[in-house]
Amino acid sequence: MGGRVTAVCRSERYAFSKPVHPSVTLLAGLGVEGDVHAGRTIRHQFRMTYEPDLPNLRQVHLMHEELFAELALKGYDVSAGRLGENITTAGVDLLGLPTGALLHLGAEAVLEVTGLRNPCAKINDFREGLLGEVFSLDPVSGGFTFKAGVMAVVLSGGTVRAGDPVEVELPPLPHRPLERV
Repeated sequence: MGGRVTAVCRSERYAFSKPVHPSVTLLAGLGVEGDVHAGRTIRHQFRMTYEPDLPNLRQVHLMHEELFAELALKGYDVSAGRLGENITTAGVDLLGLPTGALLHLGAEAVLEVTGLRNPCAKINDFREGLLGEVFSLDPVSGGFTFKAGVMAVVLSGGTVRAGDPVEVELPPLPHRPLERV
C-alpha cells in the first residue's frame, strides 16, 4: 500500500488552519519542527489545561486529500492545511489503518499511527455544518464515525515535502482498530 504526500503544513501559533509550506522537518519524539503542537507532552490547547503531563500522541496530524473531494460534493470548499493537518496524503486509506501502522514518508521519516483525530467544535466556526460531515453517530451501531484524519508520533525524523512517497507498513496481527486520541 503506497501513496504520496500532497501538501505539508505547520503553524507556530494556535490557529484552526495551518499554512502550506514547501517542506517540513519531522523531529523524532517531538513532531513537526516549528509547529505549535510539537512536543513530548500533550500540546493540544484545551487538553493541556487538564492533562499537561500526558505523552503527546498527537505530534503529527495527517489527513487524506480524498476527504476534500467528498466534502466538495456537499458544498464545502476545503483544501490542504485548512482543517489544521500537518501532512495531506493521497492514495493511502488513513482511516482504515490499524493502530501502530508505520508510515514511511520520503527518504527518512517514519511515523507511527496512534489514533483518530477527534474533530473539535471549532470546525463549525470554519464552515457551518462541517462538523457533522467529519464526525457522526451511526444510528445502527451506536458507534462514532471520524473522518478528520489520523494522529501519529515521529519515530524517525527527516524532511518531508509534497510529492514524497508514502509507504505503509502494517504491524503484526492481530490489528487493533484506530480509536480517537
